[in-house]
Amino acid sequence: MALSLSPKLGIDLGTTTVLVFVPGKGIVLNEPSVVAVSVRENRILAVGNEAKEMVGRTPEEIIAYRPMKDGVIADYRVTEAMLRYYIRKALGRWNLFRPEVMISVPAGVTSTERRAVVEAATKAGAREAYVVKEPILAAIGAGIPIQEARGHMIVDIGGGTTDVAVISLGGIVASTSVKCAGNAIDHAIADYLKKNHNLGVGDKRAEEVKIQIGSAVPMDQEITMTVKGRDYLTGLPRSIEFGTNEVVRAIGKELRTMIGAIKDVLQETPPELAADIIDNGIIMTGGSSLLRSFPDLVFRRTGVKARVGKDAPFCVAKGTGEALQHLETYKKAIISKR
Repeated sequence: MALSLSPKLGIDLGTTTVLVFVPGKGIVLNEPSVVAVSVRENRILAVGNEAKEMVGRTPEEIIAYRPMKDGVIADYRVTEAMLRYYIRKALGRWNLFRPEVMISVPAGVTSTERRAVVEAATKAGAREAYVVKEPILAAIGAGIPIQEARGHMIVDIGGGTTDVAVISLGGIVASTSVKCAGNAIDHAIADYLKKNHNLGVGDKRAEEVKIQIGSAVPMDQEITMTVKGRDYLTGLPRSIEFGTNEVVRAIGKELRTMIGAIKDVLQETPPELAADIIDNGIIMTGGSSLLRSFPDLVFRRTGVKARVGKDAPFCVAKGTGEALQHLETYKKAIISKR
């Protein structure tokens, strides 16, 4: 095989975060997938961390928004600009070669959505663009030997989508993707505070509540925190004490949707592989799998043991790097390239 001079980049193009992985270096970029656009001039002002700082704090003529919705491209032009920014930033200014890029897509992606990702990457400067389904990459990144003839179940819970898949012999046997994940949990917490405490909080604050005191099952000794927001009745700032068990109540519907997706896939799994899954357990990856006691809830509802993979938020990104280095091995899993 001829030695290729073009650098390799793995991109986990998430609804909330973009991770860029360079083989040999690891994750070189971890920034929010947010772009700030000036309405009047219709040009892009900032990407990533800079743009996220502007969310909810911008004057009217600047909009900060996420070009990825539920794991797929909602705004093509902005996604392309975002990819160009990340590719350039990851490679440095002096790089002369166009990179080979591997990008993750949700399991339920359509061929049109897939083509849009490949096209955006190519236009953003990639020499070759490959796309691979997220559960496969998450499994590779979590160190699961996906090539063997055994069933492995992976549940990847990100910001926009929850992807559930059973993998055997390097391919997906049964899978589903629901548009309910970390962001939906944040919204549910904000809604609950509004309905039950007349308190208005932004998505950022709701996310802090989830991370600090959130849990998937009620706790005997709950943790509490002070939540500050705006009182809907008086319009003035106010703070309340908020506890874990209220968070559990607030996010019940979202958790049921995610557990429902796991059950659906388990019901579609052939008996031989189902036996493997009972032995191996369910592996959970993605940032939102870090919610306290999530594996407990999965075990209670499905009867199958679950555990959170090592470095769960970074499994997909690590998987892209691993797959790029061994393209031949993972040929079957790679869906399309231009």
